[in-house]
Amino acid sequence: MDSCCLLPLLNKILWRYTDISKEDYTTTSCPLWAKLNLTIKEAAEYSNIGENRLRELVDSPNCTFVLSVGNKKKLIKRRPFEQYIESKDWI
Repeated sequence: MDSCCLLPLLNKILWRYTDISKEDYTTTSCPLWAKLNLTIKEAAEYSNIGENRLRELVDSPNCTFVLSVGNKKKLIKRRPFEQYIESKDWI
């Protein structure tokens, strides 16, 4: 049995015999500073900039740190976002 078949089985065992909920596991499995892309909510938590302001920045046509996924979903590229914030005195 190869590893791709074992993963779902191991996940079932993990959720059955631990006190960790799936929501807690997925949100704490990777720290924000280690992620390549962030959701608007994660970027707001990471940068202490409001979600509405981040949406305005992401929706602007000259935004360099947005990654569009399909027609609606937009992610924030963490490294370019950090560089953008470092270069600004106010937003």
